[in-house]
Amino acid sequence: MGILVAIEGLDGAGKNTIVGKFHEAAAGRAMTITSTSFPSYGSSVEADLAAEALHGEHGDLSASAYAMALLFALDRRRWSQWLRRACDEHDLVLCDRYVASNAAYSAARLDQGPDGEVVRWVADLEFTRFGLPVPDHQLLLGVPPEIAMERAQGRADDDAGRAKDAYERDADLQTRVYRSYLDLVDAHWISPWTVADGDAAVHAILDLVP
Repeated sequence: MGILVAIEGLDGAGKNTIVGKFHEAAAGRAMTITSTSFPSYGSSVEADLAAEALHGEHGDLSASAYAMALLFALDRRRWSQWLRRACDEHDLVLCDRYVASNAAYSAARLDQGPDGEVVRWVADLEFTRFGLPVPDHQLLLGVPPEIAMERAQGRADDDAGRAKDAYERDADLQTRVYRSYLDLVDAHWISPWTVADGDAAVHAILDLVP
C-alpha cells in the first residue's frame, strides 16, 4: 500500500516541475510512482466548464465560490477509484492539486478561516459524500505570491494558448489564497503538511515512503 501526497500551491508555484523531480528521484530509489493533476482539463466536462467560467463564459457562474468549488469537486470525484487503485499498486501517488486547493481558494474568496463554513463544506463534500481518499501527506510549495504570479505571467506570455484565467489575474486573490494555505498548514487540516520547495521538498516527501 502506497501513500497519497497532495502537492499544493499557487498558480506559477512550480507544481508541474516538482512532480517531474519526484519521478526522477523515485526512479533512482527503485520506487514506483504515479501522478495526476487537477483540474483534469480536457478529460472532464466539469473541469472544462470551470475553466470556461473563469474565462468569462456561462454568465455569472464564476461569481459563486460554492458553484466553482462544486465543479472542481465533481471533477475529482471521477478519479476516486483510480486514486485508490493507484495507492494499491504504487509506493507513491502524487496529486498536482487536490482537495486543499478547493478549501484554500474558497476560503480566500469568502474571507473565511480554516475553521470556516466553506472549508468544512469542502471537506464533507469531497471526503465524506464523494468518498475521495484522504491524503497521507500534503506538500505546500512555499513560493510567495509575487514570485508565483511573475512565473504565471511569463508562462502566459510564452504560450498564446495559455491565457491567464480570472483567478490568476487577481493578484489580491492570489495573496489571500497563499495566506489561506498557510492557515490550513497551521491548523494541520486533514493530514500532516510540509512547507518546502525544490529538492528539499522532494527529499522530505520521499523519506516518508516506507
